[in-house]
Amino acid sequence: MRLSRWSPGLALLVGVVASICAFHPTTAIDIPLEVVGHVNIEQLPTITEASPSSLIAFPFDESFPMTCEAKGNPKPEFWWTKNGEEFDPYQDPRLIKEKNSGTFVIPNTGNLTEYQGTYRCYASNKLGTAITEEKVIEPPKHSTPNVPKFPKEKIDPIEVEEGQPVILECNPPKGIPPLQIYWMTIGLQHIEQDDRVSIGLNGDLFFSNALEKDSHRDYCCFAAFPKIRTIVQKNAMSVIVKSTNSIMERKPSLLMPSGVKSETQLVKGDELLLECIAEGFPTPMIEWLRIDHRLPDRVTIENHGKLLSIDQVDEDDKGKYMCKATNIHGMAVHYFDVSVEGMCVYLKNILASKSHNFRTLSGHLLRCVNCGLVPSLVADVLCLSLMLVFPEPPQWVSEPESQLSMIGSDVLINCSATGTPQPTIQWMEDSTGSLEGPRFTVHQNGSLEIYNVEKEDMGQYTCYTKNTEGTSAITALLDVKDPTKIFQAPEDLQVLIGTTAQLSCLAMYDNSFSGDFEIVWEKDDMEIALNHTENSGYFIEDGILQIVNVSHRDQGMYKCVASTPMDQDTASALLMVLDIPHAPENLVLSEHKGRSVKLKWIPGEDHNSSTTEFIIEYEESQWEPGTWRELQRVPGNHGSAVLKLYGHVNYRFRVSGVNTVGRGRPSEPTERYKTPPAAPDKNPENIKIEGHLPHEMDINWEPLSPIEHNGPGLEYKVSYKRQHVEEDWQEHVVKRHSFVVKDTPTFVPYEIRIQARNHHGWGPEPKVVTGYSGEDFPSAAPDDVAVEVMNNSLVKVSWMRVHKDKLHGHLGGYRTHGDKHTLTFPGDRNHAMVPGLTPFSEYSLIIMTFNRRGNGPGSHAVNFKTPEGGKTGGERSVPWNILIRYCATEEENKLSGHKLIVLCRCKHSSVLMKGRVKVKVLLFLLLSSGLASIHGGISTQGWFIGLMCVAALLTLMVLIACFVNRNKGGKYSVKEKEDLHPDLESQGIHDDTFCEYSDNDEKPLKGSQHSLDGQIKAEGSGDSLVDYGDEDIQFNEDGSFIGEYAGRKEKKVSMEVKGTTNQSTA
Repeated sequence: MRLSRWSPGLALLVGVVASICAFHPTTAIDIPLEVVGHVNIEQLPTITEASPSSLIAFPFDESFPMTCEAKGNPKPEFWWTKNGEEFDPYQDPRLIKEKNSGTFVIPNTGNLTEYQGTYRCYASNKLGTAITEEKVIEPPKHSTPNVPKFPKEKIDPIEVEEGQPVILECNPPKGIPPLQIYWMTIGLQHIEQDDRVSIGLNGDLFFSNALEKDSHRDYCCFAAFPKIRTIVQKNAMSVIVKSTNSIMERKPSLLMPSGVKSETQLVKGDELLLECIAEGFPTPMIEWLRIDHRLPDRVTIENHGKLLSIDQVDEDDKGKYMCKATNIHGMAVHYFDVSVEGMCVYLKNILASKSHNFRTLSGHLLRCVNCGLVPSLVADVLCLSLMLVFPEPPQWVSEPESQLSMIGSDVLINCSATGTPQPTIQWMEDSTGSLEGPRFTVHQNGSLEIYNVEKEDMGQYTCYTKNTEGTSAITALLDVKDPTKIFQAPEDLQVLIGTTAQLSCLAMYDNSFSGDFEIVWEKDDMEIALNHTENSGYFIEDGILQIVNVSHRDQGMYKCVASTPMDQDTASALLMVLDIPHAPENLVLSEHKGRSVKLKWIPGEDHNSSTTEFIIEYEESQWEPGTWRELQRVPGNHGSAVLKLYGHVNYRFRVSGVNTVGRGRPSEPTERYKTPPAAPDKNPENIKIEGHLPHEMDINWEPLSPIEHNGPGLEYKVSYKRQHVEEDWQEHVVKRHSFVVKDTPTFVPYEIRIQARNHHGWGPEPKVVTGYSGEDFPSAAPDDVAVEVMNNSLVKVSWMRVHKDKLHGHLGGYRTHGDKHTLTFPGDRNHAMVPGLTPFSEYSLIIMTFNRRGNGPGSHAVNFKTPEGGKTGGERSVPWNILIRYCATEEENKLSGHKLIVLCRCKHSSVLMKGRVKVKVLLFLLLSSGLASIHGGISTQGWFIGLMCVAALLTLMVLIACFVNRNKGGKYSVKEKEDLHPDLESQGIHDDTFCEYSDNDEKPLKGSQHSLDGQIKAEGSGDSLVDYGDEDIQFNEDGSFIGEYAGRKEKKVSMEVKGTTNQSTA
């Protein structure tokens, strides 16, 4: 039965259905044919099948179909447009048409380019029209498409040991998608894939561990392009797997992807593909997890567990995913951070959530409820087709309810009513009246939606509904709260084991929830129990989670949950614990080749810090048992090393790893491995040639260490001969590491070589080194000695150098000697500056050269005088044979307040005094300008004149006492103390003492230079100066060059000076 007339509501419904069917064929109304045939319900056209939107026509295609199928009631009629203009396939006899269909076929008669363009299909009946998307037909970019090709290249064979990973790269050429990759042999046999062998998304062939059966010389990558019906082949690759006695087991590591974590960004509707391919032995197993959630139901695990895929992702699929590769030795993980962005598509369904009440002819009430999905509109169509409508007042279908919402969220307050005629809906807000603005929307079903709710939106909202039959209103309360928001989220962290990790989590929330707000921490989806005891490793303070004394079990994903009774916010962070590498395992010795052996090992857990290198150590049982020494280092990506060893040694080895944290613990040692004896591999090094005596040459060298002997019976062959002299090598075999050559000429060059040997042969050919035989004293003195007086305290001494043939050794320099005092000027020179002389004095000096053996003869003495002049006050210059020092000090006379000036002088002219003398002559100047001003005319007073006479008499007596004691001789008590407790510092050239002399009666000088044979020469002195002005020079406190005094046979006289008042000793 058909309705006799269309109601306004039905017309509106049909219009809406038409618009939706036209542009959303996949969601159009689908009325079963048996229903349509039974009740003869009219139906809008619906596109059921259509060609894709982009089509490429290739010359080798036999035909090219343009598909367009639709259904509807009445049956739709089809028509086409091409490039926006009407196109009738029936007008072209070359096209193949189908009856009652919009589909036509373009046969390939060589004219496909004529049909290039943009097509659209239309299906129409009296209710409306459905259209397809535009379809673009275009030829390939070239009349004959470019056939993809692999580059021509020579691929070297890949050699690996059994158990090691292998990656065969495909690198397919670019072509028209889709692309399909196959790995086969030249005989077109597919490479079998399993947990161990698989093809990655990039087309490469991965072997988690190679077995001997994987050795083939014809691995071929085939790239198939179905669109152009083309398959291309890459040059065959050869894999050679070397067998071994035992496959080295190891923990997993990831071949794909690299690193610890990666990010994947998708748009809603994309396909998610996550891949994990691991290597290791035994073959690792892959497990997929989703942090904080279980895996979506739409997840598909493919490629033997190595590929996770989700078709048409949505925002619920975002989050952190983890793949975990495990075997019996450990595991490797990788974290994927997947983000999904929504498409900006908004479909406004004007019939969503709408209900209708109708009465049938028999008076029964029938309610048809639409669930809000477009396909369910068929129920409304059927209902409307079978009902009669009667007037009714508004009746509430969905009453507004009070809501609690958060700032920034969207609020939907339902309000729908039914009646006949259909009632209208109007919303009012108590404080502002009508609702206006882009954030407020009243849907056609009456519901009020507020977008991006603000605090000001809080209040009462009233829904009014009315029609011609009546009016009704209901009020709902909207309470708006501040959302809970984490503003300082924890960040991924890497910490050293044993330290303290801190994860921050600070959140904002509505003040009304202050008593109910809490922050909870979870680790790997398990809540962390905080018992606040000393044994607990977790503490929370000011929103910071502190993990004390971090261990490996603390590694994982930590989540902060900030919650109120209304809402919550979460944030996660990955904590990785860094530690030194674990000790390598399963050390195996293989490929024994005498003094060479191959050491293999399985690296230990690197604890999130890649191993940079491995240190191989050895211990031998004969020379230093129990002592481990480093043998060699290898890069951290190696698991084996070939060791070069010494002969006749019983070895064992161990390995330790090194990463950025430090050096890990060593492995367990291997079994013993003893190498066969052999001839020495090297000769002695650091050969030293010295000559302590004129006719001898001492040869010393660094002996070979015991482990370098390579066998028993080590000896050294010493060979020598004079350089540039035609004579035979003199050879001697010794077991010690020194040899003395007797009866050599003085200071001549020799060539020396030393070769090691043992019972199994000689070492390599030795290198020749050059040295000199023993030195002797120089035999000539400098000539043409001249003195140039520069000023009253400085002279320049010049001379002619001694010929090298007269040196008889290595030149040490020159010395000046005068009045038993010696200055040393090192190096090859012909002049020197002598500072610190006393003005208006006579001097005599000689020049001599010296070498390591000692001093040569002296030159003729040169006499000279210094001019008058000099310093006044303070410290004066010191002559060669007289030590004079003036010192002026001021002391306050506490009784009278007058100044006391103490002048001290110690003078010695012809006889040197033993010990040290300090003479203080006290002159009391009782008359001062201040006193004279107080007592005018005091200088004419008799008592003052008498006092001055007494002072002069006392001074004269002290001077007489000094003179008598000097001639009489004596001994200082200070000198006796110094003899018992010598002060070495007080005897050097920088002596700060007062009036210092040294006793050298048949004694060596303190600080003097010695000859190479250890004997002390009387002519030598301990003081040395270099040239004045342009070189370094040493001075005493007074600026002079005086050091120690030296003599051979003179007998020294000591003096003791005694003072009656204010005596001071040093």
